[in-house]
Amino acid sequence: MTTTVPLADARTLGLAHYAARGLLERVLAGHGTTFQQQVTLRAAVTAETPLTPDDLVTRVRSSLKADPADLRATLDELTARQLLIADGPYLRPSDAGRELLSAIGAETGPVTARVWGGIPTEDLAAAGRVLTLVTERADAELAALEGQVASTGQDRPPMPASSSAALASRRRTTS
Repeated sequence: MTTTVPLADARTLGLAHYAARGLLERVLAGHGTTFQQQVTLRAAVTAETPLTPDDLVTRVRSSLKADPADLRATLDELTARQLLIADGPYLRPSDAGRELLSAIGAETGPVTARVWGGIPTEDLAAAGRVLTLVTERADAELAALEGQVASTGQDRPPMPASSSAALASRRRTTS
């Protein structure tokens, strides 16, 4: 019997992402921390130089594609928890913020090792190349869509008629 290996596509990528993220979210919940807070705090901790709030929002937005207003709310949450502290125009990670990331890393490390362990280096390299290319292409598509939004003055790009009809059909069948 021959086993068919699925080709990488958006679905397999999404399933892998959400499986791994589900593991991380369980650890984060134990620390009262959200995924977005952890990504934002990590960006502050790993920055080579202190970042302004605007710089931090830009950096995290490039990764998460999140709404800037939501990211600013995340900065407020991290500041309220004293995981980030204001230092003039900059936000710096506090010792408590660094300790939180360290604790999260210590808890996720063994799980990560089990998930990724045993995968041949060549396979990881191939996956890395493919995922980098997919990210570049998706970022380019997103930039083009954002350009459409800016040029039309709309809140979001118009949905193609075929997509709009399919979405309406799905809503009717699931209601």
